[in-house]
Order: sequence, then structure tokens, then C-alpha cells
Amino acid sequence: MTRRYYVPDLVTQHPLIQLPAEEAAHAVKVMRLRVGDAVELFDGRGYQAAATVTAVDRRQCECQSESPQRVNREASRHLELAIALPKPERCKEMIERLTELGIASIVPLTFERTQRPPSSSLIGKLERIVIEACKQSSRNQLMTIAPVVSFAQWIDQPAVPRLAPNETSLRLVAMPGGGPLGEMSASMPANLSCVIGPEGGLTDHELNACLDAGMQPIDLGKRILRIETAACVVAARLLDD
Repeated sequence: MTRRYYVPDLVTQHPLIQLPAEEAAHAVKVMRLRVGDAVELFDGRGYQAAATVTAVDRRQCECQSESPQRVNREASRHLELAIALPKPERCKEMIERLTELGIASIVPLTFERTQRPPSSSLIGKLERIVIEACKQSSRNQLMTIAPVVSFAQWIDQPAVPRLAPNETSLRLVAMPGGGPLGEMSASMPANLSCVIGPEGGLTDHELNACLDAGMQPIDLGKRILRIETAACVVAARLLDD
């Protein structure tokens, strides 16, 4: 398996690359890289480059890289999940899975039934998990995690941005009694946003706000799913590469 490392300034630093401190520590202390070893570098913005280790010490790892190339491994749809984050341990695994599946962005929301908003330290840990998941899965674009906002703030924002002038966008909400996602997915546009509520679900007020905003209700099946399960079901059904 190719050893991959995250270098956010890969394009401007090329061709002589100093791995960021955290990446260098992992490369030297965990992976035991040596001079002459081949690695792959990526910048989280779509570029990657083959490189060779040229120098290592206890705290640094230097590489000589080839010219960075844009390599697109993104899903065919741009999908944003506006979601209530589950408890930290479950949340970490969810973020890993969603990164691998190709979700474009996560917007952590607080709802009327949210018991404890996610902390800034948790968000920082989740951002690191995104990097690690991109390293493992060979994804070159980082899944973004937006600042935490309330559902009321989020729903007043414009719909998910279009990637091209002629493309359409659609906002969805996961709720019992909605349309069957499996049957609807093929006809949906390339730019989507989907709300997934907290444990206990959306309140009637929040559901009505979604419908009043023109959001398309979708049903995930006969069973009640945990947040992280629902998120992975939505991603797997909508991000068909």
C-alpha cells in the first residue's frame, strides 16, 4: 500500500517538500520512513504527487516530489449533510465513513432536541480524522466540516451552491413518510443537501420549517436508524460513482 501524507501547500512548496510536523512525526516514528522510500503526497484540494524521501531526522521528513497533478476521485454528486452529530465515539467513526464515501461537506447542526452541542475540541479531532480517512482511501479532496450552527440559522441560508451555472440543486430532509430514497435518487440533481436530525428526530416545528422551505422529504426505510447509520445510508444511495 502506498504511504500517503497530507501537505496542504504541496503545489507552492514543490519540488522540495517538508512534511507538516504531525505528518512528519507519523512518517518517522510510526512508519519508520528512510531516505529513498517512495511516498505519495496530497494537498486536500485535489492535487497529488509522487515523491521520494530525501532526508529524515527525529522531527522532520523532507521529500523530493514530482510535479503535482490534479487527480479527481470525487463522487459524481456534491452532497452536503446538515446533521446532528452523535456522541463523540460514534461521531468519529461516522466522519471516517462519510469521508470514504465521498461526502463533500458536513454542517453540524443543533436542534430543539439537541442535549449538548459539539465542542470545538471535538470538531478539531474530527478534522484530523478526515485527513486520516483521505490518506487511507486515496481521496484527494478533504471533506469540509463547517462551524456549528443552529437549525434555525441554517434553514434561512441559500440552497447548496451550484457547481456550474446550468446545474440545479435540491435540499432534502430525512423523515418518516417521505418519498422512498432508493426510487428517487436516480432523478435527483448533482448538487444536494440533506438534513438528518438528532436522536428523537426533528420536532413538528422543525419538520414544518423544512417543508415550508421547499425541502424534499425522503424516507430511509421501515426501521428507525441511528444518526450515523442514516448518514451512511444517504451517502451510499446518493453518491453512486
